[in-house]
Amino acid sequence: MIYGIGTDICDVRRIQRSVEKFGEGFAGKILTDAELIIWQQRTNQSSARGVRYLASRFGAKEALSKALGLGMQMPMTWRNSSIINSATGAPLLQVHAELQAWSAERHLVFHVSMSDEADYVVAFCVAEVRTPSVVSLAVR
Repeated sequence: MIYGIGTDICDVRRIQRSVEKFGEGFAGKILTDAELIIWQQRTNQSSARGVRYLASRFGAKEALSKALGLGMQMPMTWRNSSIINSATGAPLLQVHAELQAWSAERHLVFHVSMSDEADYVVAFCVAEVRTPSVVSLAVR
């Protein structure tokens, strides 16, 4: 059962201006420690690549907040979620700390998709209620 769907479109140039104005502190507000390491690596390779990485995570976390219907208020915070990549490169959304507990109480799992071009990033998030009975039916 769908709990919520969220979408976000992010102007990469806006994220670039924020990085220029606030520096690494802006990225540190949005990204978890693990994501911050990847952002720094990508920024070292190419500043444009680093900005697109940050913009895609910004957009995905905004989409998550909309799918949950919480906006950016507890337990939803920028750093209480992260986007990692599977072995095949697919984005996977993880929740942490208070958001993890809140999501577990509601039996939520998340699906995320992101795409970027030179100036824009788009992200979609589906929050799905997956109760134990639904999981066992899906496995059969």
